[in-house]
Formats: sequence, C-alpha cells, structure tokens
Amino acid sequence: MTFVRACGLSELEEDTPKRVELDGTPVSVVRTEGEVFAIHDICSHANVSLSEGEVEDCQIECWLHGSSFDLRTGEPSGLPATRPVPVYPVKIEGDDVLVSLTQES
Repeated sequence: MTFVRACGLSELEEDTPKRVELDGTPVSVVRTEGEVFAIHDICSHANVSLSEGEVEDCQIECWLHGSSFDLRTGEPSGLPATRPVPVYPVKIEGDDVLVSLTQES
C-alpha cells in the first residue's frame, strides 16, 4: 500500500475538514475525536465538496442537502444520499498525515 503526504497534522483544526488533492483525487482530511480520517471529498448524492460541510459525532455533513457520512466507513446516515463515499487509510508520521488512495470501504 502506497501512502502519500496529504498535509501536516499541525494544519488540521479539530472538526474542520481540509480539502486536499492526491493524484487528481479530491480528499477531505478530518481531525476529530482524537483521530484523523480521509474520505472522498465529493458527495455521492450531488457533485459538491464535503469539506465545505460540518463535522460532528464522527460524521461529515454535505452542506447542500444535509446528508451525513460516517468518517470511518463512508456510509450515509440519512437521505437524500443512499450510496457510501470511499474512505482511505491514514497514518501519521511525525507531523505528516499520510493517505493511501487504496479504499478501505
């Protein structure tokens, strides 16, 4: 599994998504509840950036229609989204947040 640097851990504010692009793939990196998650940044219901939404209870909410996605699994927790979004493995090395575009789910 190949990991690439997404950002610095010190760049992440708690519960504030950060959009990065890795090899042309939009990814939202989120630090919440003591962990760091990486989730595909495009809502499965509408073509909008999830990193513009809010984070609460390990969920990221799409700002356009209100669907929330679990940061651990990518599964939607409510309509209108019915399809999950990909989540990606994350590891921390020093201040570097590394992400693999190999999907976990």
